[in-house]
Amino acid sequence: MTWTREQIHVTAASYLGWTLDAFDFFLMVFILKDIASAFHTPIESVALAITLTLAMRPVGALIFGRLADRYGRRPTMMINILCYAVLELLSGFSPNLATLIVLRALFGIAMGGEWGVGSALTMETVPARARGFVSGLLQAGYPTGFLLASLVFGLLYEHIGWRGMFFVGIAPALLVVYVRSHVPESPAWKRMATQPRPSLWAGLRQQWKLAVYAIVLMTAFNFFSHGTQDLYPTFLRVQHGFDAHTVAWVTVVLNIGAIVGGLACGTLSERIGRRWAIFGAALFALPVIPLWAYSHTAAGLAAGAFLMQIAVQGAWGVIPVHLNEISPPELRATFPGLVYQLGNLLASVNATMQAGIATAHGNDYGFAMAVVAGTVAVVIAGLILFSREHRGVDMAAGMVAAPSQPVGAPVLAHR
Repeated sequence: MTWTREQIHVTAASYLGWTLDAFDFFLMVFILKDIASAFHTPIESVALAITLTLAMRPVGALIFGRLADRYGRRPTMMINILCYAVLELLSGFSPNLATLIVLRALFGIAMGGEWGVGSALTMETVPARARGFVSGLLQAGYPTGFLLASLVFGLLYEHIGWRGMFFVGIAPALLVVYVRSHVPESPAWKRMATQPRPSLWAGLRQQWKLAVYAIVLMTAFNFFSHGTQDLYPTFLRVQHGFDAHTVAWVTVVLNIGAIVGGLACGTLSERIGRRWAIFGAALFALPVIPLWAYSHTAAGLAAGAFLMQIAVQGAWGVIPVHLNEISPPELRATFPGLVYQLGNLLASVNATMQAGIATAHGNDYGFAMAVVAGTVAVVIAGLILFSREHRGVDMAAGMVAAPSQPVGAPVLAHR
């Protein structure tokens, strides 16, 4: 398998785009306590900003996805990256909680566009046999962004404060220069751009069963991810009373596990199929929950977090390639991102829900996270068995299955 220079640049740019998008998102989860203190409000009220960020991501997936399907993946990616970086910077100037919440909602729109556009550009460009590994790599950008945010929190927070954390978030804007200079347009999009294509709604009506199934699946996946990550720093700081440096290194260990899981399961999916890789990773989370949520030492919690994120991001590592392979070709920049972010919308209550459960149980964040993680792990393992299997499909030529093929009828693509 030979890679061209253009394929390497596309993969690098998409990985960095999702990494820095996640970096900007996760900077906030470390400073919920500080924002609450600054604006004299409960942490649960500040957590609403996270909820709205997640809730607005479908809007971004729709807007930027349609732009990418109509005008190309490359220019849309550049506009998208610039938008989320500028909104991150402006968040640091918020004079009150209401302004911050509005800016985080707008940030959610920008954040919602990057994943679908970047994954479509990459999956349409890289060699077919490399998709599993590249899928894991792209999804590893999410925990990589979390890792970078934890490092910034551990190293700079005491010097720059919570507003300075947002100011650091302007850095992704520099990626636009790299994309403009080195990243080519998707060859599959160039080919499809000359062909007549149905409207978004016509395409979704034709594939409505697949769309509904994918939204339900991605709702469970987003509860899996955000339910094990978003309040973990708060869990460490509030329930265990750890200082910033301890929280930072535990989070670093957590995200190393996530990167390992994504790369391993993404690569494994080339051998055993997308569905079975996701099935195994999801169930691996169950025996890890006691160590992850109920350890009493930083070392025990770090070990549990490492293993939990191998499971969570291992399952997630297959999602970029799986959603792109089952997507209608003419909607590939829109469909995966839209169903992913609609799942995010339905799961956007997670932060406030978990904070509320924890408060009702004497600030027991461990209990709240364990309930969510255990439930959705079982749900994902069950749901994924009904998915289609289109491993290795020719993305430029279109789907190998007829549009009327029911969900749950696996079809192996030619390899």
